[in-house]
Amino acid sequence: MYDVAKIRSDFPILSREVNNKPLVYLDNGASAQKPQVVIDAITRSYSHEYANVHRGLHYLSNLATDQYEAVRGKIAKFLGAASEDEIVLNSGTTEGINMVAYGWAMPRFEAGDEIVLSVMEHHANIVPWHFLRERQGVVLKWVDVDASGALDPQAVIDAIGPKTKLVAVTQCSNVLGTVVDVKAITQGAHAKGVPVLVDGSQGAVHMPVNVADIGCDFYAITGHKLYGPSGSGAIYVKSERMAEMQPFLGGGDMIKDVSKNAVTYNDPPMKFEAGTPGIVQTIGFGVALDYLMELGMDNVAAHEAALRDYTIGKLGGLNWLQVQGSTPDKAAIFSFTLDGAGHAHDISTILDKKGIAVRAGHHCAGPLMEHLGVTATTRASFGLYNTTDEVDALVDALELAHDLFG
Repeated sequence: MYDVAKIRSDFPILSREVNNKPLVYLDNGASAQKPQVVIDAITRSYSHEYANVHRGLHYLSNLATDQYEAVRGKIAKFLGAASEDEIVLNSGTTEGINMVAYGWAMPRFEAGDEIVLSVMEHHANIVPWHFLRERQGVVLKWVDVDASGALDPQAVIDAIGPKTKLVAVTQCSNVLGTVVDVKAITQGAHAKGVPVLVDGSQGAVHMPVNVADIGCDFYAITGHKLYGPSGSGAIYVKSERMAEMQPFLGGGDMIKDVSKNAVTYNDPPMKFEAGTPGIVQTIGFGVALDYLMELGMDNVAAHEAALRDYTIGKLGGLNWLQVQGSTPDKAAIFSFTLDGAGHAHDISTILDKKGIAVRAGHHCAGPLMEHLGVTATTRASFGLYNTTDEVDALVDALELAHDLFG
């Protein structure tokens, strides 16, 4: 049984008050809260088990190395990867996508080559490709979503031309909640000989993921959205693509031998992990993944789907509220504006007075904001510990905001 009350008790911050109101944390799309087991693991690591990893011969270094490297296998299991050697550890999705841009795309893309993107990509899956546009003349091809916020896989596949070298799409929009059929896109792109990168920052949070089933070439995740520490994350890289990549960060750990005139790189995936990593952050991330796998991502998805449906019903009764994105199988992410209301920041401030934490702004999705014809929205994004009572609190606060602006 999915016991949300028990789950909430695992997260100490959820018991606090903000502005003399019980905290209602609905900013999970930006960063999720941390369960006590993750906090304890971080404290224990720094207090009793900390040392640098990989090259030390003493007890603490070996212990930290074993704990750190064990996370690679946990991520592979969580993502359904064939081997932990397909997992590159890093600081999160942004670093992972930049690694692909610099280490895989930049050496093989020429002026006029194309990258196909959806209009609802996060800036982390846009700006690295703009670097290639600015520096190498790569062309970015954009695929729009429809009026409901859905992305037609065939539209993405049809956008692939003879000069397309990569398709880069999100699995789940951080603004609309739209869930993208990345498997269909991958199959269509591969039929045309084009690799696919999936931004899984939101997808891996809200649903079970199996990269072997999807078939994608790259899949990036971020630890802090998966109830782990900030500064942790990973990217799955299919072994064939891994063999094609050049390292884009140089330093310790990613080498076997260095002399005045030559360098011999380490074997993948460590070839792409330069310098002292986020040791404790990664260990904490592994504990967060243990927590999620014990809950079961199918159970998390079912709980959030029920929250989504309840929220749709509640918000649907507010005829002065404009919600962006209405696909039926969307994640529990709701971005909205209020008729006649002020800026999204004003709405967020009013909600904050009621102890409700939401996000306001463009959500690092500039092209999507332009497509929607808005400059900013207020976003309520739900997680595995949220409840229908918190949805009701959100609706009550929105009605107050409407009265103040109405």
